Parts: sequence; structure tokens; C-alpha cells
Amino acid sequence: LLGIFPLLAKRLTDIINARRALRSFKRPSNYDYNLIVIGAGSAGLVSAYIAATVKAKVLLIERERMGGDCLNTGCIPSKALIKSAKIIHLARRADEYGFAGIDINYDFAQIMARMQRVIAKIEPHDSVERYQKLGVECHSGTAQIISPYNVKVAEQIFAARNIVVATGARPSVPPVSGLDRVNYYTTDNIWELRTQPQRLLVLGGGAIGCELAQAFARLGSKVTQIELADRIMTREDPDVSAYITEVFVNEGIAVHTAHRALSFATDDDGSSSLVCEHNNQEKKFSFDAVLLALGRKPRVDNICGNDMDFATTASGALRVNAYLQTNYPNIYACGDVIGSYQFTHVSAHEAWYCAVNSLFAPFKFKANYQIVPWCIFTDPEVARVGLNETDATAQGIAYETTVYDFNDLDRALADGDNHGFAKVLTVPKKDKILGATIVGVNAGELIHTYVHAMKNGIGLNRILSTIHAYPTYSEANKYLAGNWKKAHAPDNLLNYCGRYFSFRRR
Repeated sequence: LLGIFPLLAKRLTDIINARRALRSFKRPSNYDYNLIVIGAGSAGLVSAYIAATVKAKVLLIERERMGGDCLNTGCIPSKALIKSAKIIHLARRADEYGFAGIDINYDFAQIMARMQRVIAKIEPHDSVERYQKLGVECHSGTAQIISPYNVKVAEQIFAARNIVVATGARPSVPPVSGLDRVNYYTTDNIWELRTQPQRLLVLGGGAIGCELAQAFARLGSKVTQIELADRIMTREDPDVSAYITEVFVNEGIAVHTAHRALSFATDDDGSSSLVCEHNNQEKKFSFDAVLLALGRKPRVDNICGNDMDFATTASGALRVNAYLQTNYPNIYACGDVIGSYQFTHVSAHEAWYCAVNSLFAPFKFKANYQIVPWCIFTDPEVARVGLNETDATAQGIAYETTVYDFNDLDRALADGDNHGFAKVLTVPKKDKILGATIVGVNAGELIHTYVHAMKNGIGLNRILSTIHAYPTYSEANKYLAGNWKKAHAPDNLLNYCGRYFSFRRR
């Protein structure tokens, strides 16, 4: 009972602070909309969709392009480029598949044009026309929140009982000396390239940096990747980082970790270069173009009027509570702007809570982040859900590790893609899954076995007893469960069985 009082006190404090935040603003006598959503990326689109589905009157405001970063500058263009690069890579491996050789003539500009055609095919899913048919009123322009109830776009002011901020994020540009004097790109504009850079410098070893470094290398660019940390893919376990690094090096990518960018410069011959510090020594890297892949910064600038002040985190993201409310209780936020997990699927997940909590208050639900999968679309892919060994160790959580190597998987052997591994963490001496990491072909698809299992309390024993089609990559998950079972075989019972069958032979 004593433990309840601090929780009640905190809840009471939150309510008082929320009322104070609204006290100085005049509540409209009536509202134009039940909900105004600012931003038409993944989070904003889903919020608006849900609101319209339950027959609320909703206004969706977007200042640039419908679909946001995912459609226009992120997930879709990068995956289209990765696919083209993989075809070229497979052609170079033709001899492994029984061909004397395959010559592919390709034009970089045509590959980039194909990428734009893919975007155009998907655009109708996120279009103004579609959302208007769903009952969403769409408005183009830059929105500014001038009160907890009012949003201004140009000279128009709209009133709503609730507001959802889903303004996303933009690529981070580091304050490195000389950057403004060189030819640099981010994920905002790299897709505008039509002439392939012969020497591409990729600054950053996270998901975006790794995906595009490999894609451009396979397309024929000489790629150098620079990472400040001592390894790439720092969110994953060291063995995952080492595996992908080896793949990159074998494909001709120069991976330089523990390098700190000091300054950019333009040389006398007109070429550009980056000076880095490594082991107290300076190293110089020349390039034709540089891609900045250093994370994303939440878009919160200029969203507030003079009388509004959103609370933010140390990283500059909007601060929200467990219900995704900002410091103004009727203004919610979701997606990259709150800086939790910057994934399209998480943005959509958060959008449900924003829409439902805002429209049906005081009935509210806490956002649930217990089981969040993600995938890095390198080749091989890297997918994860739940804890990995690094996280478990840092949190002091006891675990056991079971591994299955893809070099023994029949389908992978038939396809010539028998590289990678699956690794699962379980509660010691139990089959309860704490997390899974997969490195291999189709890892982004295979990980959902463990997502489903963790969501529904299914352990490795039930995965093992489930029939899997042969030959498929999904069998890797069953074989991993088999490895766990072998490691936890009931030795005493098996010994009794041995005696029993020995008796039966007499």
C-alpha cells in the first residue's frame, strides 16, 4: 500500500500541471474538428486514418509530400536501390550457379529512375485523394500551433479539441569544419543523383550508412565508411558487427571504425577530402561525394506560436508521457518527433495510441514497447526483436544463448546463400524467449516467428513441435529450437529409457 502513494502523488501532480498548462488559454466555444494531425508521414497518416474510421472529423496538414520520409526519402527508395544492387551482385556470382558468366550493362541514371517509378507506384496508398475518400480533410501548408486548441496555416486558423504532432525528423548534419564547402548528401537528397560517384565516403555506421554503403559499392562506387565508434551497427551484438564488417570488406568496402571526423577540405586539384583522427594520428580520405548517415533529428522547430512551449528531451525530441501526451494534455505526439524508436512500424504503432487516447479520453492506454522488431536491410539482413546479449548483460538479466548456423540449412545451401546465423536468448533452463537476432537471407521475414512467439507466450518447445515446410529458410527457427532441446535433454529420463530398452532386448 505504501508503494501506491508515490504513484498517486505523481499522477495528481501530472493532472495539476496539465490543467495549469491549459489555464492561460481560452477554450473555443466550439471546434472545427475533433482532431488535427500535423504531418502526413507514417505516424500522421495512421492517426488520421483511425480517426476517420471511427467517424471523427479530422484535418491532416502536410507542408511537403504525402507519405513523409518513408515513402519519399527513406524506406521505399533505399529498398528499391538495394534490390537493383543485389541483382548486379548476383550477376557477378554467376559462376557459383553454373553459368560461365553473365554480363549486365546498366546505367546508374536508369537505376535511379526505376527507384522513382517504385515510389510513384506506392504514392496512391498515401495520396490526398485516398485519404479524402476515407473522410480525412487534407490541407497543404506549414502548420503552427498557436494554442492548445488552435493551429494556424498561412492566414487560416483551425480549432480542434485534440492535436497530434507527427512532424517526423530530418537527417543530422554535424558541425564539422569545411562541410559547407564540399559536395555532401543526406537521405533527403541522395536520391537526386543521376551520375554515380566514383568515390563515395559514407559517414556513419548505423542502419542507413550500412545499407547505402553496400548498395553503392555493389553498383560500382569505391566506398569508404567512417564510424566514430569502435564498430559498425553498435545497437547489435559485437559478433553481428564483426560478421557484417567481414562481408563489407570482402565486397571491397573500406571500413574504418574509431575514426573521428575533424574537417573537410577541397584540395588544389579540386577533389574533396576528410581529415579524421584515429589513435592520436590524422588520416586523410579523398572522395567525390560524401553521404552523411549520422542519425536523425526530430523536427520541432517553428512548430509553436509565441505563447506555446513544448517540453523536449535532451536530444531535442518532444517529451511525452506513457499515453503519448505532451505537456499539453490534449496535444499528443508520435513517430520520429518523439525520438523513441525511429522505425515506420513503430510510428504506426504509436499513432494508434495517439488517435484512440485523444478521441476517447479519459479512457487511455499506455503505449506498449515490449516487443519491437527491426531489420537492417544489408545483405545478409540483420533482424532483431527483444534483448540481445549486450542488452541483457547491461541490464543484469540472466540468459542462455542458443545458436543455429545457416551453413547447415538445406534451402540456403541450394540457393548458395548459406551464410549467417540465428541466435536466441532464453530464460535459464526454460524455453521462454527473451530476444532473437538473425543474420542471414530473409532475416526480416524470419524474425516474425519470434515476434509472434514472444507476443503470445510461445516457447522454443512449441516452435520445435510445429511443422515447417521443407525446404524453406523458416526451418532455421525450428532447427534452432532443436539445438535448445538437445542442450536441455532430460539425461536422467534418457538413462532410464536406455535401461528399459536394454531390458526389452533380453
